[in-house]
Formats: sequence, structure tokens, C-alpha cells
Amino acid sequence: MIRTALDDIPTPPSAELLGWRLLDASPKDGWIKVGFDGKAEFCNPAGFVQGGILSAMLDDSMGPAAFVMSDGQFYTTTISLTVNFLAPAKPGPLVVEARVTQLGRSIAFMEGRLTAEDGTVLATASTTARVLEAARALR
Repeated sequence: MIRTALDDIPTPPSAELLGWRLLDASPKDGWIKVGFDGKAEFCNPAGFVQGGILSAMLDDSMGPAAFVMSDGQFYTTTISLTVNFLAPAKPGPLVVEARVTQLGRSIAFMEGRLTAEDGTVLATASTTARVLEAARALR
């Protein structure tokens, strides 16, 4: 596994709840691949993982892509998040691939794609985020 700036900070409780785990990364490209646990406790009455949980998985992957790309120098806070749900998510392993499309001094743009274990695309997302100095944001 490649070493990233994420190795130097504790995993937030919300990420632990979602089963967040880094699977792969290309820091210079601003790309990461993150695994999540689609737990039965996250399901709606129809038996699918609730959309807000899927949105959280996407959001919790796109920001870290910028953190990794900046080698831990920049932390992002979401300004806007757009999620498109393409297929229902059954409980089980889920994966998000996230990438930075533009990292500026004050604003970052990122994209994410959430897939099922079989490769089915379940949701896509784009986000705009404020860029902060990580040293000040992660106190």
C-alpha cells in the first residue's frame, strides 16, 4: 500500500462508522480509492443503503483526495455537494474512487464514483470545497 498524508492523522469517528479504509492512492494525480461497509443498519425499509449514507461515503472520499494531493497541507470543507443516484445499493462492500479536478488556493473541485462489489456504478458526485491550511483546521 502506498503511504499518504492520511497515515499521519487519526481516522474520524464518522469515517470509522462507515468502515472507511484506503484501498489505493495516487497522490500526485489527486486520486484515491476508498472501501466502505454497506451495513444492514444503514438500510432503508426497502433493504437498500440509504442515500444520505451513500452521500456521506462520497463526501468522505473526495475531501481526502485533496488532502492526499497536497501531501497533508490542505484540508477541505464542503461548500456544495451534488449526488446522482444511479442504482440501489445493496448491503455489502462498497467502493468510492475520488479525484481532484482542480485544487486552487481557496477553492477545490472534486468528483467521486461509488460502485458495488461487482462494479455496478451506484452513484456519482461532484463537490466544491473551501481550501484551508490543514495545520489550522485539524487542531
